[in-house]
Amino acid sequence: MVKATKPRKSPLPATMRAAAIDRFGPPAVLTPHTLPVPVPGPREILIAVHSAGVGVWDASIRDGSWQPGGKPKFPLVLGTDGAGVVVARGARVRRLQIGDRAYAYDYANPKGGFYAEFAAVREQNAARVPESLDLLHAGAAVTTGLTALQGIEDALHVRRGETILIFGASGAVGTLAIQFARHHGAHVLATASGRNAAALVSQLGAGAVIDARRSDADDQLRKLAPDGLDAVLALASSDVLERFLDHVRVGGRVAYPNGVKPEPRRRSKIRFSAYDAEVGPREFARLGRAVTQAKLRIPIAAVYPLEQAAKAHERLAEGNVLGRLVLRLHGGK
Repeated sequence: MVKATKPRKSPLPATMRAAAIDRFGPPAVLTPHTLPVPVPGPREILIAVHSAGVGVWDASIRDGSWQPGGKPKFPLVLGTDGAGVVVARGARVRRLQIGDRAYAYDYANPKGGFYAEFAAVREQNAARVPESLDLLHAGAAVTTGLTALQGIEDALHVRRGETILIFGASGAVGTLAIQFARHHGAHVLATASGRNAAALVSQLGAGAVIDARRSDADDQLRKLAPDGLDAVLALASSDVLERFLDHVRVGGRVAYPNGVKPEPRRRSKIRFSAYDAEVGPREFARLGRAVTQAKLRIPIAAVYPLEQAAKAHERLAEGNVLGRLVLRLHGGK
């Protein structure tokens, strides 16, 4: 009698498609490449990437204005976050198994970013995807989700019944911050310009929307928050933000991610915090719980194939992106 044998897994390819740069410059420098598949180290996993988020920080790396890992080695694969399926792992990996759906965040990965069919990342920078998210939305939710959640919970310590203003609410981070603030029981005011942007932030839970471009924006804020603001999450900067910060009550809080320029002007008797999103097993556990408890929606403005990564960056440069831009690579759910 012949024993049945298990089907053998297909070996990993030696090369992969990627979108990379050979020099710093405009979106056009981001071109298709064929590169070796990275080999995971002892504490790393290899992800077959289904989706990769596209963010303004990627553009800063592309044009050379931000070099988080020091002088880069070209060709440089962009992409700080993404999601897919674990297809290989190092000998010292413990939390993630081959076949797990995983999402990850790494902004200075020497083995390359997520604009590629495969990405090798440290296990501590990855986690299992929450069951409520498919891989397309998971790839859009990592950097933005960590930034939004830590802004609301750690930098601002938003509490039930408080009035919080999210300035720049229709973007990739702001759309998630609205939902996390609402989950904490806050009354959320949001700035958004244009009918579509206003409709989106309202659907996500903003109690009122202010068009910061209007001449009566200060009057709107004064009527909506007659007793002042308890907290402000500033995701953009402008003269209007500076005027709005005059409405923060004594003892209030203002937070903004590093990279928001110009930085808000400090004021006495108000606490200001600049922060970067932290990543690790605890941070991913918190994000996973928050995604589930808040029934998080991740707005996606547009999806591009890998070969059109440059077009995604061109769209990013145009501004007024409602939610997140995403590259789609492998299939999967």
